[in-house]
Amino acid sequence: MLLSEKEARTICEKLLSYLKAKVSPVENPTNFEDWVTNNFGARLYRIFFKTYTEKVWGMSCREISADWAAQRIKGLSLRSALQHALAPKAKSVDRTKVIKTLIDSFRYPRKGPGMMWDAAAAKTRAQGGQVLLGHRVKRIRRNTETWMVEAETPDRTSATFTADHVISSAPIREIFAEIAPPPSAEAARAARALSYRDFITVALILRERNLFDDNWIYVHDPNVKVGRVQNFKSWSPEMVPDPGKAGYGLEYFCFEGDGMWTMRDQDLVALATKELIQLGLAKDGDVEDGCVVRQRKAYPVYDEHYRDHVAVIRREIAARYPGLHLVGRNGMHKYNNQDHAMMTALITVENILAGRTVRDPWNVNQDAEYHEAGEVGAQRELGMRGVPERVG
Repeated sequence: MLLSEKEARTICEKLLSYLKAKVSPVENPTNFEDWVTNNFGARLYRIFFKTYTEKVWGMSCREISADWAAQRIKGLSLRSALQHALAPKAKSVDRTKVIKTLIDSFRYPRKGPGMMWDAAAAKTRAQGGQVLLGHRVKRIRRNTETWMVEAETPDRTSATFTADHVISSAPIREIFAEIAPPPSAEAARAARALSYRDFITVALILRERNLFDDNWIYVHDPNVKVGRVQNFKSWSPEMVPDPGKAGYGLEYFCFEGDGMWTMRDQDLVALATKELIQLGLAKDGDVEDGCVVRQRKAYPVYDEHYRDHVAVIRREIAARYPGLHLVGRNGMHKYNNQDHAMMTALITVENILAGRTVRDPWNVNQDAEYHEAGEVGAQRELGMRGVPERVG
């Protein structure tokens, strides 16, 4: 492979930056910037990590804990990334030994993750259970020994349900605003103090030019607002049934109520189209249609006090609200992946059926060791490092 003088110089600069970081690392790095710089060098940090991470969280990388990097980029370094890129791929790989950031294949439902929820709903109904959609919980009340859940139905009437246990994946901030008897002043303040990052997907239908076949592309370029582009056909061809079309999802990170969140749908589609062309992933006239999906509270924010707030809430539930169980990303205010979020619910049900705590769902972390080694793996992970948080 022949390199131009400019390309060779750029590679040398990155390698020198990496070597400098290895020779003179930041001692005991406490923030994301220092941790990544120690592992990749300052130049690669600025090119590949800084802008994307700040797009996602809306805060400086120096305000994000080094623990965040240690969890989300676990085991990855410049050396391991190069080895992965240059080494021939084996036909059979022990997935337990693959750095999770470098995993290049996994199982995906043919028509998207919604198939899992359709199957779960069908099995629940087949076993005599109810799945009520479009109901909005207005209040949950703890009586002497049971819970009363008051909800608004799709036709705006009221419905009340009685239960021994309530499992909630709703944001903690919302649940604690609806619970009765009301929480203590300290717990109410803790719940209100939790914050979230919101999320917009602009889905575009366009002419297929086969410009890229990745599942998604992370966009580091600060000249565009989009943070990531998904290629739905690469997840599964059945998600884009017309072979002459492509389906892309452009992802934007924002806060509910800010300028991005309040943009009109047609303006967001126009912005996404413009940026897709700017990135070289489409040409003028390719985009035929688009729609916008807004997701509130997609990411729990890890600021400098969130861990203390969650601890207060957990103590409050243990002392005053028996039978209330928090699960999932927003329910626990933990940045878990989807599989781990589902596992917290499965473990919670297991505990309810057993009548005791068989496994602690709060020990389910972001890393696969929990699946592989059960409680021991989870405790080892928690002992090695805390949950990522914002640092001052």
